[in-house]
Amino acid sequence: MTHSWPGHLDVGAVRFARPTAHYDDVVVFYRDVLGLPVLAQWRGHAGYDGIVVGLPGTPVHMELLQHGDPPRIPEPHPENQLVLYLRGPEAVSVAARRLAGHGHSPVPAANPYWTERGAVLFEDPDGWQVVLAPWVFGEDPPPPPPAV
Repeated sequence: MTHSWPGHLDVGAVRFARPTAHYDDVVVFYRDVLGLPVLAQWRGHAGYDGIVVGLPGTPVHMELLQHGDPPRIPEPHPENQLVLYLRGPEAVSVAARRLAGHGHSPVPAANPYWTERGAVLFEDPDGWQVVLAPWVFGEDPPPPPPAV
């Protein structure tokens, strides 16, 4: 399958933003526990606290924002996920052990696709899911589901 980007859309980087009601905890979760690099961080800018983390590097990044007193966010949904495609089952095991070592436990996947293919899911402090998948999308085929 060939994938091409539209010529009229000269994108050099992509950022998506997610609200948080637990800013300090999500900073620890994404920066310290997962170990994502911090590209930018601020407090009290026009009432916003924020952090931008690289996914990986700088062309793709996620911004986490807290605003309001008290901050309010939409209710988490199990299909609103950050999927990190890791380089194999051992990479997933290493990341999952690190999360467990910081007191985070895996959560069940609403969609059996992830579990059937060896992915492990965790919730961040706001309840948003992070999927640790054991293959690199676009480089490797997903592992087949177990034979029934």
